[in-house]
Amino acid sequence: MAPLQTLVFCTVAALAVFLIPAYAQELTSDYYGRVCPQALPTIRRVVNQAITNERRMGASLLRLHFHDCFVNGCDGSVLLDDNANFMGEKTAIPNLNSLRGFDVVDTIKSAVDEACNGSVVSCADILAVAARDSVSILGGLNYNVSLGRRDARTASFNDALTNLPPPFFNFSQLLSNFQSHGLNLTDLVALSGGHTIGLARCTTFRTRIYNDTNIDGAFARSLQGSCPTSGGDNNTQPLDSTSVLFDTLYFRKLVQRRGLLHSDQELFKNDGSASDNLVLRYINRPSDFFNDFAASMIKMGNMNPLTGTAGEIRKNCRVVNPE
Repeated sequence: MAPLQTLVFCTVAALAVFLIPAYAQELTSDYYGRVCPQALPTIRRVVNQAITNERRMGASLLRLHFHDCFVNGCDGSVLLDDNANFMGEKTAIPNLNSLRGFDVVDTIKSAVDEACNGSVVSCADILAVAARDSVSILGGLNYNVSLGRRDARTASFNDALTNLPPPFFNFSQLLSNFQSHGLNLTDLVALSGGHTIGLARCTTFRTRIYNDTNIDGAFARSLQGSCPTSGGDNNTQPLDSTSVLFDTLYFRKLVQRRGLLHSDQELFKNDGSASDNLVLRYINRPSDFFNDFAASMIKMGNMNPLTGTAGEIRKNCRVVNPE
């Protein structure tokens, strides 16, 4: 290479390195080890107390993390209240009168800031850790959470409308939605297994229990009393009958055609598909489900995080920091 070409090449290369954004860094499981060793134990203590107070809260905290990550990445945007600059995600149809646990996140944030002598733990990381702790406390794996996210300074009502998979999606729509987020079939089935805990509102399964054909008749009839064709929209039913235990009963119910949501039952149609095979494998080998769920949660948690100098560490998870 000629001297002038070498100089130009080196200058461009150096400039390219210089232009790589500071936030282009990987998340790490020991991120708070030096900054605030008490961060993770504090989060777990508050989550454990919240679940002791209300066992359903574990599912609610897990769902908050999922709904955060599926809308423009795991950036804590789902926690933001509407303000003069944007309409946030909380009031979008998939979240309105459905997401809960915001008060627990507030409690965690206050406790962590006190333990760390300042605001060093992001709201996005709190959601990721609280989700893991909820799964662990209710019987799942205590997997390592990747950390180092920062918080978004904005949220999008419209993106929450379009990015979150609704309970009436068919299998191809579900898979397409997950693939658009960089997730695959195993991630779809494993993460759907998070429905082994928690409750669902009548509005999310009414159409299924009156119109679906891939449903056990006795199961459908048993639900119709609490979910009439009109009214009772907010009446709830457990997603499976051990709704405060993280286990594999959810998948057993699918084989019995007793999935509560249409989107749940789409994972098992008894047609020998790859999705069917995963459901059966998780029933026969629960450790495979626990391991795949943990791996998929880590993968989901790595979707488009803000790191380095991007975003901010919010002092209040509900509002952006003042300029």
